[in-house]
Amino acid sequence: MATTIKPLHDRVIIRRLDESAEKTAGGLFIPDSAKEKPQEGEVIAAGDGKYKEDGTRQALDVKAGDRVLFGKYSGSEIKLDGEEFLIMREDEILGIIERAGAAA
Repeated sequence: MATTIKPLHDRVIIRRLDESAEKTAGGLFIPDSAKEKPQEGEVIAAGDGKYKEDGTRQALDVKAGDRVLFGKYSGSEIKLDGEEFLIMREDEILGIIERAGAAA
């Protein structure tokens, strides 16, 4: 059974993108315990936005499928169906990554 989760307000759920660089340029292998966690991820789900003071919702700038860059210590780690995700507020996201020449 697959679990679905919808973040509330201005929160987003992000799956970290795995950087498989296990070997340095000098040929040394880096153990998993010494690797830094990637700061790039894919938005899996996004909330509807937060309410402004006039009662209207401010839509989020990110949407599901966007590749984003976030801070090293941003968000909270959660585990769903054996897979690790991050849940964070939209303002913790540093930017949306757009690759030049990527197919639309």
